[in-house]
Amino acid sequence: MRGPRGADHEEQIIGILREQEAGAKTADVCRRHGISSATFYAWKAKFGGMNVSEAKRPKSLEDENARLKRLLADAMLDNAALKDILAKKS
Repeated sequence: MRGPRGADHEEQIIGILREQEAGAKTADVCRRHGISSATFYAWKAKFGGMNVSEAKRPKSLEDENARLKRLLADAMLDNAALKDILAKKS
């Protein structure tokens, strides 16, 4: 495994962190999962002490924020196009 990927990666990351919390040496955990110690500690800083649902919440908020930004950008483009049309008719 070269680090978790896909939809359940938060769950995998938390599982990896828990191995170390349960007493496994960080270097052994990193080697077993094919990650660097820098990656491990970045994950620990981001996800340490969280459960899976808490870890997935920021990602779902990021996805919703991106969706809303796209909607706003589309509305602004529509608004600009309508203003253009009105300006040409006047």
